[in-house]
Amino acid sequence: MTEKISSNAMIYATLALNSEVDLQREYLESDDILEDDRENEEEILADLEQAFMEFVDLYKNRCKTDKELPSIDELLNSQL
Repeated sequence: MTEKISSNAMIYATLALNSEVDLQREYLESDDILEDDRENEEEILADLEQAFMEFVDLYKNRCKTDKELPSIDELLNSQL
């Protein structure tokens, strides 16, 4: 991927991954998951968490160059 990702795309991706991590955690804590599926679902959660952290790092770096962006804390704690 040689194109630079836009700030808006980075914001949406970070927020979407954060939501997916929360949903996956809720699913793993629910009674809906079959024990046979637990290991696979835990691996999915680990992958989502890794992707989220990578986007957080990218976003923090982008904030250093674009002072108009909200901080990561503001972004994740905002009510959209």
